[in-house]
Amino acid sequence: MDVAELTRDLVSIPSHDDETEAGDFIESWLREHTDSAVYRDDHGNVFARKGRGIDPDGDSLARDGAGGPSLALAGHHDVVPPDEDQIEDGEYVVEERDGRLYGRGTADMKGCVAAAMLAFKTADDPACELVFVSFVAEESGCLGSAAAVEDGFAPDDAVVGEGSTNYSGDDVTDVAVAHKGRRGSTIRASGTAAHASEGAAGENAIYRATDAVDVVRDLSVPETTVMGHRVGGSIAVTEIEGGTAWNVIPESCPVTVDERTVPGERAPLERVEEIPGVEWTVDQDLPPMACGDDAFADLVLDVAGDAQAGAPERVIKPHATDAGNLSGAGTECVVVGAAEPGEAHTAEESVSIAVLERCERIYRGIAERLGELDGR
Repeated sequence: MDVAELTRDLVSIPSHDDETEAGDFIESWLREHTDSAVYRDDHGNVFARKGRGIDPDGDSLARDGAGGPSLALAGHHDVVPPDEDQIEDGEYVVEERDGRLYGRGTADMKGCVAAAMLAFKTADDPACELVFVSFVAEESGCLGSAAAVEDGFAPDDAVVGEGSTNYSGDDVTDVAVAHKGRRGSTIRASGTAAHASEGAAGENAIYRATDAVDVVRDLSVPETTVMGHRVGGSIAVTEIEGGTAWNVIPESCPVTVDERTVPGERAPLERVEEIPGVEWTVDQDLPPMACGDDAFADLVLDVAGDAQAGAPERVIKPHATDAGNLSGAGTECVVVGAAEPGEAHTAEESVSIAVLERCERIYRGIAERLGELDGR
């Protein structure tokens, strides 16, 4: 079975409302095609382990500080809801045209899940404890990886198969050494209702909300540097809602804020609470990622260069992935994958078969060469 065939099989399984069937397929395939310890955790994440850090019973020796380093090939098998043309008779439509596979989840990211499954299977004497993991609920806020980390999952290194192709140039699969996080929050201004003709009798929640918006507007945007690359955050008010009628002073006005975070620093949004009647709550906080191991990043870049004609570079991704949760647990992460900017979540989502094959080579090469790093 090649990566195109495996991708077709995996993509055809709907997994926007319920990832169970896709997880069943991955688990069954790993049990049938690999000689490894395969298991499913209570959250639905699918794991497989093999290599030098696994004892005869399939347990990880790395958990006890023995057995050498551990490397995870990581992805997720949930997807966003399909476009109406991407589903037919209860299955996702998968089509091949001009060397690309089209369908929901081809790029984000079942194609690279398939590439990682095959690389895990074929890695010859991996120089580490090699772990394959496919998380659930990434599209819902990286909940599957957060739960796995909470349960103690923290490999030494990880390659997350989200998109890194065509960042530095055409037909180049780059190595992302950092990505931004996302903190979504709500500023809620409260007031006192009154008749609009007697406005002084109330407290206008919209006025308080606009004062809070002015605070947000004046905040400095955090930035940092990762391996010589500038990573700049952003912050923006994206929604505001208030009022019930044209002649009523509004008593409530929520404001939505989208913040793209960088490693090590956050904008001080709590300052809005200095305004009377204003509260600030965090609704979602997806952490950023920064690789802190130059040797690991260089090894991945070297392997990626050997696997393609182009010259890959270290790059920065603009959005959050499961790598943020892993990085927060102490795992050194990079992101390497076939998806190109603008492909994910679209009605014409697609992925290059040749680049999936490239990613399979990269993943396998990293597993086989990890021992080249000093002390490993």
